[in-house]
Amino acid sequence: MVDEALLKSLKAKFDGGADAAKPEDMIDVFKFFKAVSTENEDLAEELEDMDIAVQQILTDVDKKYWIKAQNGDISYGEGEIDNPSFTFSCTMAVGAGMLFGEVDATSAYMAGDITVEGNLQDAMAFQEIIELAMEAFEDLTEDL
Repeated sequence: MVDEALLKSLKAKFDGGADAAKPEDMIDVFKFFKAVSTENEDLAEELEDMDIAVQQILTDVDKKYWIKAQNGDISYGEGEIDNPSFTFSCTMAVGAGMLFGEVDATSAYMAGDITVEGNLQDAMAFQEIIELAMEAFEDLTEDL
């Protein structure tokens, strides 16, 4: 079961919007992704055969985070990861906006707000993970 305290904390952060997000909020979002990935059937199925390592660089706050989806499991952390499938760089507001479900990654990429180095197919697959996790988040928090 996803920790209710984490859900309430994230809901408050999401309600505050991406512009109010702090770099450390990224870890909380990744923590939620990991927790919900074991409970949500659609997300678990999507992750089952996935092998993606994502490097996120927040350019305006000089922070780096990574998240990895491998064999149905999610791991994450701060710093750099070896051999990422792709690296995306953006400002804190855009990065939080993507993870908070406020910014469409494809539109941001086309507008030049995100730069992606590496496998674009993996980037699109990761976007699907974000979308499924956000749908699960909405379902889990509708009564909070």
